[in-house]
Amino acid sequence: MDITDFYDTFFEEAEELLADMERYLLELDVDEPDIEQLNAIFRAAHSIKGGAGTFGFEALQRTTHLFENLLDHTRKGELTLRRDIVDTFLETKDMLNDQLDAYRNGGEPDQEAFERICQTLQRLALEEIGRDLDDTGRAASPAPDQASAPRIEPPAASTDAGSAEPESGGQRIVTLLGVAEKDRQLLIEELGQLGDVVTHRGDEARYEVVLSSAVGNDDIEAVMCFIIEADQLQITAAEGTETVQSPAPPPSAPQDSAASSVPAAKSAADAKPSKAKSKAKSKSAGETSSIRVSVDKVDQVINLVGELIITQSMLDQTVSEMEGVADSALLNGMSLLQRNARDLQESVMSIRMIPMEFVFSRFPRVVRETAGKLGKEIELVTEGESTELDKSLTERIIDPLTHLVRNSLDHGIEMPDDREAVGKPRTGRLTLSAQHQGGNILIEVIDDGAGLNRDRLLSKARENGLNVSDSMTDDEVWQLIFAPGFSTAKEVTDVSGRGVGMDVVKRNIQGMGGHVEIMSRSGEGTRIRIVLPLTLAILDGMSIKVGDEMFILPLSAVLESLQPAKEDIYAMAGDDVVLKVRDEYLPVVAVHEALDVPNAKTRLTETIAVIVQGEGRRYALLVDDLVGQQQVVVKNLETNYRKVPGVSAATILGDGSVALILDIAGLHRLNRAKKEARRPERTNHSLEALTDKELETSS
Repeated sequence: MDITDFYDTFFEEAEELLADMERYLLELDVDEPDIEQLNAIFRAAHSIKGGAGTFGFEALQRTTHLFENLLDHTRKGELTLRRDIVDTFLETKDMLNDQLDAYRNGGEPDQEAFERICQTLQRLALEEIGRDLDDTGRAASPAPDQASAPRIEPPAASTDAGSAEPESGGQRIVTLLGVAEKDRQLLIEELGQLGDVVTHRGDEARYEVVLSSAVGNDDIEAVMCFIIEADQLQITAAEGTETVQSPAPPPSAPQDSAASSVPAAKSAADAKPSKAKSKAKSKSAGETSSIRVSVDKVDQVINLVGELIITQSMLDQTVSEMEGVADSALLNGMSLLQRNARDLQESVMSIRMIPMEFVFSRFPRVVRETAGKLGKEIELVTEGESTELDKSLTERIIDPLTHLVRNSLDHGIEMPDDREAVGKPRTGRLTLSAQHQGGNILIEVIDDGAGLNRDRLLSKARENGLNVSDSMTDDEVWQLIFAPGFSTAKEVTDVSGRGVGMDVVKRNIQGMGGHVEIMSRSGEGTRIRIVLPLTLAILDGMSIKVGDEMFILPLSAVLESLQPAKEDIYAMAGDDVVLKVRDEYLPVVAVHEALDVPNAKTRLTETIAVIVQGEGRRYALLVDDLVGQQQVVVKNLETNYRKVPGVSAATILGDGSVALILDIAGLHRLNRAKKEARRPERTNHSLEALTDKELETSS
């Protein structure tokens, strides 16, 4: 058996354990630490150490060994927690992450960083509990002034025979079922780290280890199940075996001799299973209900289902065009196929959907560290953690969301004294929320700070040479914070002030097919809303026709459509044209001009204006016809061809033809670029409808 086959499983499970460890560390109350949380952190470190030892990851094993030893002193009350000590624990957790990544990538961890964290842990143990940790992680004798340190006792064990959770110093029989000799030796060594191995005997089918230890069954399970399956492990109480000191006879010894050596242990083997055993069984049963699958395999299935949907659409269109179709069985079959194909598509898409908790769980650490650097008191609130989003989007939204959170902490929420002076609580509140709205997900970053300052933003924009005016709406002024190089920070810090980040946020969110909205009220706070599609794999779209070409508009971007009237069309300087819609003047984008589509309608009053929204602005797209609404399978154009300006992706229609999915904001930028290029000499590419008789010139 090649042990490297299990690397991926170890890396994934260790990553999950480290995430849990960070969550528990952030939740710890340093004044009154929860013993269960401390136990959970200890178990995570011990489990990772066991796996690291199995696979020969020495740096990871050594670091976790020292770390778990400190955690053991902490949960025993020998090390009193403080905020700076928790910070050191979090730093150690980060180092474990780095070491894990190094091994995952086939390399070795940074030796200098490894030695530094080991020295930090050793120094902490020496300063706080007067003990020196040796190579095995065991501590020397306690210093005199620390010997009487208070001890946090674990919860008392139940006296129920069925639970069999022993008190301190109790013995248990750890039974290994179907475990090879090599793994048995490793497991016995690990059990020796948890307590004293009194005796062990048996064969591969059933091997019993009598362990005297103060740790709970959960600790034993956590270590064992990194090497063997849960159903290969049984833990039972060994009542009355405390006096057993001699090792058991060899397996070839007579049966009655073995019984006389460890009578209570043998009888306990047939006793009622303990809680730990029951939990192990239930965990084993639970594991069969889920499997780990590579994302690439899921993407392949989604792609094949997409092809199936396209094929179904082709068949449906072919049947609908057949003349004299009187076979009801065929029509019923097509209807059933359509319904099943849609259900299959929704089921497969749900596989990629994961809860926003995956994203939000990263921010308690970000808020804690950023608030500490800024000297602010911040309470983080999360809402809608169960809201689901496509996995590809959750991974891409983390960086933009981090920038927004740090920006709210730095620029939004005031210093504690300033808040108190205006009647606010010293502790500011930052809220992260997520909710579904139609085919989109809304992610909001809300702070109860001072709000955006309109005059300050305009002043800073003028300093940066931006074209602004006092007549701009609040929404337009708020969007200035996304301008490249824009920052209102008075000084550059390691948190902000360099004018980078927010423009990247907007660009990344637009790259995911979303947009950013900002709402702010002076003295009350700011709400930044990110609107994203639930998935990039399928799209509810509106089919439009321009010339002989078919295009798709994202339905979420379409607001309305109308027939332009001559009196509502205004020519601006150069080739710019605007359309008046209910007292709002919208830039006109002729799709056939932007994309060079031949045989299209060029007279404005003969076209249809589709009012769309992109990047927080509204536009009027001129098209020939509206064909209808449909759900399309999105094909990445850059992967299969190259990036095309004004186009976000492509799809295959029911007749087998390819239709481009338009990028609203990109189309507007492309249209403006083409107009700029031809302004020195107006050409016949302009709309033929733009004549002095048809258009009024705006003042």
